[in-house]
Formats: sequence, C-alpha cells, structure tokens
Amino acid sequence: MIEDLSVRNMVRNHSLARAISDAAWRDLRGMLEYKCDWYGRDLIVIDRWYPSSKTCSACGHVAAKMPLDVREWVCQNCGTRHDRDVNAAISIKAAGLAVSACGGSVRPKREVSRAGGSRRNRNSGP
Repeated sequence: MIEDLSVRNMVRNHSLARAISDAAWRDLRGMLEYKCDWYGRDLIVIDRWYPSSKTCSACGHVAAKMPLDVREWVCQNCGTRHDRDVNAAISIKAAGLAVSACGGSVRPKREVSRAGGSRRNRNSGP
C-alpha cells in the first residue's frame, strides 16, 4: 500500500526538491508496480487527497487544518498524541486494508435530496 503523491508538484518546492529527487520516488513506485506484477500481487494506491496526516488513527477524527510544519499533534476528539508521519502510515495501511477487503472506494456515497437539501447515505435505510 502506498499513497499517490504528486511528485511533479512537490519538486517545485525548492526546500524539498533535492531530497525528493535524491529519493527517486517515481522510480520507487515503478519498481513496486513491476514487482507486484511479477509476483502476482496487488499494489493498492491510496488517493492523494485522502487526509492521511490529519486523520486520527485511533478514533478516525479528521483535523480541520494541519500545516506542514506541525510534526506532532494531539487529537481533539480522543486526546491521542500522534507523530504526523507514523500516524499517516497507520491511516494509509488502514485505508489500504479497507480497499482490499471491500474493493474500490470505501467512502459512503452521499447524495443531496431535493426536499430541503439535506444529505443522506444511500446505503442507510428510510
């Protein structure tokens, strides 16, 4: 399981460009895809817009904002202290396992009803 990152946009940031280029992230993904094909495995790629850094791995609460300079944070919902990168890795693993178990997108589909504009889950009862 990996997170789809916009490497092209990330290397435009002058502070990160050299480190990202040195790590050869594009090459790493290509190698992972090749190896997965070779061994008959599935490479699950989590959407780049999934809020992995902002989602509490303990309770699932999503923080409203989190600037890149915040490396540690405490969940407002459950009080769990998180390292940003470790928490993101746990969240990506959980999302990948959900995709492998349920297939495709695991987020509930929302629709807007015509009467009053309220939202409801299609899968829920009447």
